[in-house]
Amino acid sequence: FVLSRTMHPATLLASRREHFGGIENGLHWGLDVAMGEDAARNRMDHGPANIAVLRRRARDLIAADSEKGSLQIKLKRAGWDEAYRLKLLRQMR
Repeated sequence: FVLSRTMHPATLLASRREHFGGIENGLHWGLDVAMGEDAARNRMDHGPANIAVLRRRARDLIAADSEKGSLQIKLKRAGWDEAYRLKLLRQMR
């Protein structure tokens, strides 16, 4: 879409920054801060890819929850409260 028209280089650069900045803030920041993805120690075989899928799926389930609260608070609550965890898992259907 961006390349479907002629743009000034500064405009093109600004649109690129906006796009990738949104991805970084929307997905990676939450995974890094709430789930400690950067501090993960799994580095062998398919472990990093497998755990990344699970983290993203957990983030998607919690983001779909309509209750108020941050990602971190909802993750803690899901770990402590079995009823809340089951509620989140039932959303998968």
